[in-house]
Amino acid sequence: MQVSIETTTGLERRMTVGVPAAEVDNAVNARLQEASKTVRINGFRKGHVPLKVIKNRFGKGIRQEVIGEVMSRSYYQAVAQEQLRPAGQPSIEPKTTDEGKDLEYVATFEVYPEVGLSDFSKIEVEKKTAEVTDADIDKMIENLREQRKTWKEVKRQAREGDQVNIDFVGSVDGEEFAGGTGNGVELELGSGRMIPGFEDGLLKAKAGEQRTLEVTFPEEYQNSELAGKQAKFEVTVNAVSEPVLPELTDEFFAVFGVEEGGEEAFRKEVRENMERELGKASRNQIKSELMEKLLADNPVDVPQALVANEINTLRQQAMQRFGQGAQNLDPSMLPDELFRDQAVQRVQLGLILGEVIKQRQLKADPARVRESIEDIAATYEEPEQVVSWYYSNEEQLQAMESVVLEDQVFDIILEEAKVKEKKASYDELINPKQAEENKDAKADKKSTKKSTAKKDSSKEEADSGDKPAAKKTAAKKATAKKAAPKKAAAKKADDGAAGKKSTAKKSTAKKAASKKADK
Repeated sequence: MQVSIETTTGLERRMTVGVPAAEVDNAVNARLQEASKTVRINGFRKGHVPLKVIKNRFGKGIRQEVIGEVMSRSYYQAVAQEQLRPAGQPSIEPKTTDEGKDLEYVATFEVYPEVGLSDFSKIEVEKKTAEVTDADIDKMIENLREQRKTWKEVKRQAREGDQVNIDFVGSVDGEEFAGGTGNGVELELGSGRMIPGFEDGLLKAKAGEQRTLEVTFPEEYQNSELAGKQAKFEVTVNAVSEPVLPELTDEFFAVFGVEEGGEEAFRKEVRENMERELGKASRNQIKSELMEKLLADNPVDVPQALVANEINTLRQQAMQRFGQGAQNLDPSMLPDELFRDQAVQRVQLGLILGEVIKQRQLKADPARVRESIEDIAATYEEPEQVVSWYYSNEEQLQAMESVVLEDQVFDIILEEAKVKEKKASYDELINPKQAEENKDAKADKKSTKKSTAKKDSSKEEADSGDKPAAKKTAAKKATAKKAAPKKAAAKKADDGAAGKKSTAKKSTAKKAASKKADK
């Protein structure tokens, strides 16, 4: 077998392989001999059909079949002979397949890149740490009460946080539009469910009142036919209701699996689960920062075949998040470019971590694998069954081993890196994006107040400039009312290990604390 390698561009290789004609022809003849023993042709007894007849009837098809098998087998032999590491499947183009001539074909494929690792001791990362305070627990309990609130009809004007029952008809340029009509719709004012201006327009409304709301659809509105257009809504308020939060009773605690010990036991359960989620969030934060540093310090070319595979994986995950609705969706509606950047980063990181595993000769620690599985199983009513299921499912067990092995790699890198700890609040670690938005909002509010105060002061000085006898009026400091924080039921992002979902309800307040943490 003759093999020659050509580097085309980057990681792409063109490998020309030549297989002696005798090897192909002998394999074809052997296959024809086998066929002659079993094939039935009119005029001949079974097993007595002349080889020439078999060849005339089936020779072309059998030869193509044999050539395909020879090319596949010789490709892997050539790759091993040349010590290549293909990334993805090759594109094989036959050049010479004629009988009596050497078989020749060209295989085009990408190879894995050489990965050079930087000095991990030069990496500097910041680890945020926090403690669960009594105030954090109070806030969590308030959120849990908020999630289970009921509504009581009232005979007053609607306020933010109230729920109104409304009928409405929307129109654009005097014409009603699809989806612009609703009857008996329950709407919580301040929830942000409707387009800007709609909910604000119902503040101070009373049951039986009719209002006309003039609003503008956002430029980025999902329906392009309505985006940026002005609309008019005729709204009838049927009822106004105020929220009623449940009391902290034994009945309320039992909802979260706390059957004994009253409020003290409930707070203890909430604290434990908040601390557990806080630990996970702290690790995820430093892990995310470490990944960014690894990608920046270890540039690596990526095989496009691996990127394409990763894009398909991300697309499938996106489709799964649509749930039942995904059955009516065409995957092609989600273009490759939507996932390309993330796919490239994931491939790059995988190559870097793979090199660390190779150089350090790492294997998944069975004890840590067991611990991770038991941690997941503990959230189910019958954890033993979940543990048994993982260990009886090779695919899921390997997935868990990969997760653990990745964690081991990060632990090794963190041991060598320079880690600086920084104190943070519970909210900053659990929901950093929301905490940053709140921080920016406060800064903008403070800046606006300062600017307003300065303008008022300048105006007063100007007004009093020609009146030396008049006393300057001290600028009044406006006492800003604290806006009541929005309290929304948090969704739990189920990015955990795939596994058999138990029909049993998750016990204790762990479920609720996790929902808040994953928000």
